[in-house]
Amino acid sequence: MMNILLAPDKFKETFSAEKVCELVTRGLRQVLSVSEAEIVSCPIADGGDGFVEVLMAQLGGEWVECEAHDAMGRLLLTRYALCGDTAVMEMSEASGIRHIPKEMRDIWRANTQGTGEMMRHAIERHSVQRIIMGIGGSVSNDAGCGMAAALGISFLDECGGVLDPVPGQLTRCAYVDDSEQIALPEVLVACDVDNPLLGDQGAVHVYAPQKGAGEADLAKLESMLGAMVTLTHGEQAALEAGAGAAGGLGFGLLHFCGARLLSGFDLVAEETGLLEKMTRCDLVITGEGKLDAQTLHGKGPAGVARLAHEAGKQVAVIAGLVELEENDPSALFDHIYELHDGSRPIEETIRCGEALLIEKSAQLARELASGL
Repeated sequence: MMNILLAPDKFKETFSAEKVCELVTRGLRQVLSVSEAEIVSCPIADGGDGFVEVLMAQLGGEWVECEAHDAMGRLLLTRYALCGDTAVMEMSEASGIRHIPKEMRDIWRANTQGTGEMMRHAIERHSVQRIIMGIGGSVSNDAGCGMAAALGISFLDECGGVLDPVPGQLTRCAYVDDSEQIALPEVLVACDVDNPLLGDQGAVHVYAPQKGAGEADLAKLESMLGAMVTLTHGEQAALEAGAGAAGGLGFGLLHFCGARLLSGFDLVAEETGLLEKMTRCDLVITGEGKLDAQTLHGKGPAGVARLAHEAGKQVAVIAGLVELEENDPSALFDHIYELHDGSRPIEETIRCGEALLIEKSAQLARELASGL
C-alpha cells in the first residue's frame, strides 16, 4: 500500500489548509482506493493567518472566548484555542492592526495590553502549562510593555506614579516594578522576522512607519525603547533575532516572559510531528495559493520540501498560480501542478478553485499510479 502525506499551507483568501487537505483527498480518492493508498493529512502554517486553526486541528482543542482591550484601549471579545494544557493564540486577535481603522492609528497610544490579558486569562482561568503565540499583524510599538503591564509589571515615573503602558507615557518611565508579576508558564512564539529591537533594522525604523509613525516620531520612539532596555537590563534580549518583531513585542516576550522565539513553520512542524509523519510516507503533497520566488525563501511549502528531501521523500506541490522560472534548480519540488492554465481569467480560476483542485489531485493520482 502507498502512503501519502498531505501537508499544504492555506490558499490565501480562498481555502484554509484544512480545506485544501479535504479537496486533495477527494481528488486522490477518485483514482486511488482505500486499499491502494493511505492518505494522512497534516495541514501546515507559518505564524500568520490560520496558525491557531492548524494547531488546534492537529492538537485537538476548543475555542475559548475572553474580553480584552484592542491596541487603542477599546474592549472587544477575543478568542484563543485551548488544547489540553496549552493555549494557542495570535496577538493580532486583541492587539492587531485589523481592529484599528487607519484614521484611528496612533503610534504613541497603541499598545499590547490586550495580548497580555489573553495570556492572563489562559493562565488564571485554565491553568495552562504552555502558551504558543503567533505575533504577526501588530499596530503598536511598545516593546511589549502593554502586555507586561497586564501580567502585573508596573511602569513608574520619577515620583512613583503608575504610567499607562503606552509609548506616549513610557517616555517618562523611571522605574520598573515586577514584584507583582504573575507566575508564567512556558511561552513559545512563532516569529518569522529576525530584526533586533533597536537600530536601523529594528522595530522603529523598519516597522513603525507602517503603523502611522511620521519621520519626527522615529528618533523619540527609538530613544524610548533604548531607555526601556536600560531600565529593565534587557540588553541581551534586545539583540536577539526577532526582538524587534511586532513593534518590539518579541523583546517583551523574551525579556519579561522568558519566551523562546521559533520560526512559525518550525514551531508548527514540531508541534504536529510533521517529520515523524514523513518517515512513514512514500510521497509528500504540499501546496499554497501562489508558488513564486518568495515561496522558495519562505517556510511553508519550501519548508515542507526541505524536510521531505532530508527524509529522502519525493515532494509534489499543487498551487493556484505558479510564477517560477522553468527548471529553476532551487524550486525544491519534484512535481508541480498548477490550477491556472492561462486559458481563462485568474478570477475564473479562483471561482472554480474547488473543482480545479480536485481535478488536479486526480491527475496527480493517475500519474502516481502509473509511476509518475
